[in-house]
Amino acid sequence: MAAYQDSSARDGDSNSGPETIEKVVHINRCAKVVKGGRRFSFSALVVSGDQQGRVGCGFGKANEVADAIRKGSEASRRNMESVKILGSTIPHEVIGEHGGGRILLRPAAPGTGIIAGGGARAVLEAAGVRDVIGKSFGSSNHANVVKATLAALGVLRMPDEILRARGKTVKERKAL
Repeated sequence: MAAYQDSSARDGDSNSGPETIEKVVHINRCAKVVKGGRRFSFSALVVSGDQQGRVGCGFGKANEVADAIRKGSEASRRNMESVKILGSTIPHEVIGEHGGGRILLRPAAPGTGIIAGGGARAVLEAAGVRDVIGKSFGSSNHANVVKATLAALGVLRMPDEILRARGKTVKERKAL
């Protein structure tokens, strides 16, 4: 996995907002056999985020690795969504599913770090989550794990939202 930074953030633009980091999760090489030999094409799965609660993933395909990464990073920046983060962890335990991939994310105590592998780690780092425990079940396909992690982060709700849905207030919660 390699981390790439947005070129506008590198140039020192003060109005560019938060710095976007990009992580290449997986590069796949595909070979097409033609008359003269093999033609290779590449696909890249890229995750980008501002480490402040916005994260997205993109998939780019091209005949060169660099072009595939560039296309994937552009797609991931276009697909960025907001994620609910409580301090340095997530508000509650959640399971995300996409295709055959399932992932369980649990909040962790400060200082635990990100205990997750592969695509899930890249998504959580890009989102800005620093303390979480993750376990992947089912498919180990990189794209499915990344999209399952994004699905899990997308359904998170803050404690205040849950209390409002139950018809309670924050004041009542503190009394309990």
